Amino acid sequence: MTTGEPVRQRPGASVSRWPSPIFVGLVLATAVSGWALWNRSGPTGLTAFVFVACAWVVSLCLHEFAHAMVAFRSGDRTVAERGYLTLDPLKYTHFAYSILLPLLFVLLGGIGLPGGAVFIDRRYLRSRLANSLVSLAGPLTNILLAAVLAVVFTAFAPDDRVHVEFWGAFAFLTFLQVTAAVLNSLPVPGLDGFGVIQPYLSNKVLRKVGPIAPYAVLMLFVLLWIPPVNQAFFSIVGWFLALLGIPGVYIALGQQLFQFWMG
Repeated sequence: MTTGEPVRQRPGASVSRWPSPIFVGLVLATAVSGWALWNRSGPTGLTAFVFVACAWVVSLCLHEFAHAMVAFRSGDRTVAERGYLTLDPLKYTHFAYSILLPLLFVLLGGIGLPGGAVFIDRRYLRSRLANSLVSLAGPLTNILLAAVLAVVFTAFAPDDRVHVEFWGAFAFLTFLQVTAAVLNSLPVPGLDGFGVIQPYLSNKVLRKVGPIAPYAVLMLFVLLWIPPVNQAFFSIVGWFLALLGIPGVYIALGQQLFQFWMG
């Protein structure tokens, strides 16, 4: 996600472009928990939970990094000063977006919602197209990640009957990427889909949208609990997953392992 809150340039501010130790730690935690799940070391449900949760946060960092990198290339140098190019999840902090909503979406509904927030100073972006590309970069990252995960899954999982739990968690992680891409592409204020079209909307339309913008994502969350809306959303997600070759039985297994406390 991105926001358009302007920030001030700070001459001489220290700028790091190295991956943060937290991000490196998350990658290592993903690898270690994945290895443990592959070898069935420790409680399967808990291990699957750690693997999916850590990998999801890694993908969240990559999603927000993509926003920041495109903004940086388009003229906004403040993203570097704010640490957005370091992949540090603590830099993408907004309580509602970063913690509360993603937790509720994944734990209750099994929906992946990229939850970070990068503050883009859009005064520095060179064009309306640049504004749209900054917003589009996030969902495209989720699509790319889903495609990569699907390639690995379809290449190795179908003939592997030994590591079914691992591939279940892997499929559920792919499912989260697809749900994130679909959900975040909706033209709803607060989501990237709206950010793509926002530069082309009139001031009159933006003034009308303004009062509801802070609550739009919450309203969307409520709508997703309505059966017809829920079914329509997951039908779209299911179509994309079928296109990627991810069987529903593996996704269901992965979600069951991830939500082990509900079993």
